[in-house]
Formats: sequence, C-alpha cells, structure tokens
Amino acid sequence: MPVSIFGINHKTAPVEIREKVAFSPESISDSLNRMLDGVGLEEVAIISTCNRMEVVYRDKSSQGQAPDKAQEASENLADKITQWLADEHKMSGETISEYAYSYSGEEAVNHIMRVACGLDSMVLGEPQILGQVKDAFGYAKNAGTIGLVLNKLFQQTFSLAKQVRTDTQIGESAVSVAYAAVTLAKRIFANFGPVKALFIGAGETIELAARHLSRQGVVQMSVANRTVERAQKLADEFGATAYGLSSLPELVASADIIISSTASPVPVIGKGLMEKAIKQRRHRPVFMVDLAVPRDIEPEVSDLNDVYLYTVDDMQDVIKENIKVREEAALEAQDIIAVHGQKYFNWLQSLSSVSLMKDFRTQFDDIKNSELERSLSKLSGNQEAQKVLEEFANRLTQKFMHSPSKMIRQAGESNEQKVLEILAEAFDLKKQDRE
Repeated sequence: MPVSIFGINHKTAPVEIREKVAFSPESISDSLNRMLDGVGLEEVAIISTCNRMEVVYRDKSSQGQAPDKAQEASENLADKITQWLADEHKMSGETISEYAYSYSGEEAVNHIMRVACGLDSMVLGEPQILGQVKDAFGYAKNAGTIGLVLNKLFQQTFSLAKQVRTDTQIGESAVSVAYAAVTLAKRIFANFGPVKALFIGAGETIELAARHLSRQGVVQMSVANRTVERAQKLADEFGATAYGLSSLPELVASADIIISSTASPVPVIGKGLMEKAIKQRRHRPVFMVDLAVPRDIEPEVSDLNDVYLYTVDDMQDVIKENIKVREEAALEAQDIIAVHGQKYFNWLQSLSSVSLMKDFRTQFDDIKNSELERSLSKLSGNQEAQKVLEEFANRLTQKFMHSPSKMIRQAGESNEQKVLEILAEAFDLKKQDRE
C-alpha cells in the first residue's frame, strides 16, 4: 500500500504550533512542487486548515511494494518530511516531531476518510472539512502533484463522504450554541422569509447565529450593540441595520427572534420592557435566546405569555442530546468507511495485473492479426469473405481470452503475485516493467 500521511492537528498540537505549519492558498502550489522534488515523492497533496496540516503522499520507492512494507517506507520518509517542513516554516525539526503523527497503508486510508466525514474534527461531524479536503485535492491537481493512486483515493473519499452525509445523521443535529438556537427557532417559525431578527451584541457567538439564520432565509436583521461602530461592521456582512442599545425598546417590539450575547454585568432586557413590547405586538409570539453569562434577559421574562425564552443552559441540553445522535451516526459512518476502504484496496491491488493484462491482450491480438493477414491474402479480394473471416477471428480471440483474462483480473484484485507469475510464464509473457 503506497499511501501515507504525515500530520499535525488539534489533538496533537496547540494553535501556536498549528498556525506555524499552515500553508496559505496562494503559496501551496509552489510548496507542493518543492516538497515533491525535495523529499522525493511520487504524488503529494496537503490538507491545511486551522485545525490540521496533513501531507498525503506516495513515495517513489513504494511502487510495487506489498502492503506490509508500506509502514516501513513511511517511517523512512518521516525524517525527510519533518526536515522539509522545518526548513519551509523556519522551525526546528524537533518541535515538529514532538507534535507530529504518521500513518501508512490501511491506517492512512482510514484516517483521510474519517477526516473528510468530520469524524476527526474538533466538532464531530462538522461539514466544512469536506470542502477543505476538496480544496486540497484541487490545489494538488492544479500543481500537477496528483497521480493515479492519490486521485483514486480522493475520489473514493468524496464518494464515501457524500454517502455518509446522505445515509446517517452525522451533520443534522446542532452541536454549537448558535446553531442550537437556530434549530429551536425552526420549531416555532415554519417560514423564515417574513421573520424579523434582532441580535444584541456583536461578538463571535452573535456572528455565528446571524450566519446560521441568514442561511435559513432570514433577511430582515438588526444588530444592537454598546458601540454602534462594531454593530455596523457585523451588520454590513449580512445586510442588516446597526443600532445602539438605547434603541432596544423600539427594536424589541418589532422583532420576532431575539438572540442576545453581550458582556453586560446586568440584564439589558427586563420584564417591564417585554410586557410593553408584547402589547405593541398584539401578542404575536417572540422567540428569545439568552446566550450570555451573566444573563442579558431577566429570567422573569419567561413568565410572560407569547414569549419563548431559552438560556445557554437550555442550549447545552439540546447540544448534549444531539452529540449522542452524532456519536451513533459516527459508528454507522465507520462501517461505510470500511466498505469504501476495501473498494479502494481492491482497486489498488488490481493495478499489479494491469500490465500483465495488457501484455496478454497484445500477444493474442498480434497472433490474431498475423494469422488473419495470411488467410486474407489467399481470398483474392473477396470483400464479403474477408468481412466474415475478420468477424470470426475477433470472436474466436475474445472467447480464448475470456477465461485467462478473468483469472488475471481476480489474481490482481486478490494480490496473488504467485498466480500472476504462473500465468505470465504459462503464456510466455515478458516481465518487462511490471515491477
């Protein structure tokens, strides 16, 4: 098995190390070619995200190796890759070695498939990683550092990831407080088109909530923050309107969804304010989520009719339940990975028979053409007879080739090198470049 992986990720290294070994999209093409030549690789791709940097490669010496030799080949290259990365990022090799890991053979294939499915992510089942793996494949393809073996591996991985997303619930359940809030909102509002959303605060949590609601179809958004300038910066990203906190009485009365996450030491929305807002709304329901600690919304607000108030603790309960769903889906995903991994192994093993099959077919075609030429020369230009004879020769050759071709193909898929040698000797086929 000539596929190996060398990497550093969020499980093995802190962010200050991960950011040092990261590759930018602008530089990755040149880096791939330098690594290909500098380390002595046959094929290479680099997956570089905020949580991981992984080199997926096939080295030149691994061609024709049996699977049990792949680990040894990978270990022999570890020092070279470590030193190349150290030179590339101006780090010490010892630092990289301290946080790095490597896989080869089945471990490597299983790992990249798990990565693409989100099973190795910081947030189990997160979908962004598949796009990042596709980007890595695209960069390597454009750089010309992807060949037959890695191309097939990535394509098999993409097919697998699509099936996992379709057949399991790995990505359907909320596992962040922002997305959990949106999930709860979907239970109340059947259509987000006419819904008005108010975001109080302008931090990362509010930004994530705004992004999730925007993707669900909410277009009428307002952002209220202590500093209007910061609110404006977030509002510009989503086509929203920015306000200061002094505008909350008017904003609350018109909002159908209110999500708050500020650093205020005291509540920014009290029960009295919401009582007035509900009257102005003529008792149209309002969905409120308080993601702040300490709380932004007085707990007594939940006593009001037509108000659905949830706290960060409520979100955690939703998240815990959904994590269980994803963990169960991860077990299903691993079964699917096993199937796709085996498909890839079968294909890889079949490569050992490709050259032999080509030589076998060439030999029979040469014999057929030679004998056909001799016979046709005796027909004195009889076109109809020539056509019949050619069809007969083609059909007879195909029938003779059918069983041996099947044996060669099956021996290749089973990696039975001894059988392939016997077949090559039986049909007097030269070994040539099949190593």
